[in-house]
Amino acid sequence: MRKYFILILISITTFLLFNYGWSHVQHYKKIKYLKYGLFLNDKLIGNHVFEIKTEGKIIKVIGNGSFKVDKLGVVLMNYRSSSEEIYKNGQLIKYVSKTSQNDKKKFTNIVLNNKNKLQIDGSSFKGETEKKFLVGNWWNHEIVKSSKQISPISGRVINQKVRFLGKKFISINKTEYEALHFHFLSDDDKPLNKKKLNIQVWYDAKTLLWLKASYEKFGTWEYRLEEVK
Repeated sequence: MRKYFILILISITTFLLFNYGWSHVQHYKKIKYLKYGLFLNDKLIGNHVFEIKTEGKIIKVIGNGSFKVDKLGVVLMNYRSSSEEIYKNGQLIKYVSKTSQNDKKKFTNIVLNNKNKLQIDGSSFKGETEKKFLVGNWWNHEIVKSSKQISPISGRVINQKVRFLGKKFISINKTEYEALHFHFLSDDDKPLNKKKLNIQVWYDAKTLLWLKASYEKFGTWEYRLEEVK
């Protein structure tokens, strides 16, 4: 009986979450700054910062991230990225990014075209997709409702499944949060360890603020919220 009660409770929570509780990007207009630390096997290796600027109906989100992985003084990975997202009335109308990973350059350019679709010119994909799909920068909680996400680094369009795993209490920098826990997976037939998208993401249950993201790739990588203004 308890098992069925829990299943019903999760179903009700998911329904409310996806249909009522999740507002558009205007939800973030009072936030100006988000900073996340990036950890590899619990060691801080870099950070990612988002600056949010509101100008009437326009919201601009400027992102900058960097990290470095070294071993015995030898740099194994040196990563830098910069991006700008522009929304009008909650709709993404422009996104640009540049990424450098060691000597490899990647980019994404997106505009809302005159056919009311997102036109993508990226290092991994060039073409159109529906305007409802979002760039996979985890700060925007609306990503949980989407069947596809656009790679913020290369413009690749990824089919995704999102599983709501319930509410959990998590601790970040000695602060405890009640969090909504999601699992994002590529919607394909590949085994779990071969999927291009396989990441756990947590959002604050009250504010819907992105708290943490975690994935496994040659170690455990985690983004953790460090500062919000």
